[in-house]
Amino acid sequence: MNTLDLRVEYGSPETAAAVAAALDPDNGTYVEMEVRENVINFKMEAKSAGSLRNTADDLLACLKIAEEASGLVRGPAADLDGDPSPE
Repeated sequence: MNTLDLRVEYGSPETAAAVAAALDPDNGTYVEMEVRENVINFKMEAKSAGSLRNTADDLLACLKIAEEASGLVRGPAADLDGDPSPE
């Protein structure tokens, strides 16, 4: 089994809770999420590295949208995967 743990820190517990609430319906059984103070911890598991990457990509896309909606991100977002599309 392949696993990935991701830790995202915010400026306040309220912001972390708001982002977590926005992500909760999308996570389903693919991602475990725990909020502690101003930090969200995500844990993902998958049988293959490719499936784990797809899960992580989906989570990061949803995280970006949740942050944009809450006003945490201003201006163009960085293109983290290096391709021409801004996702």
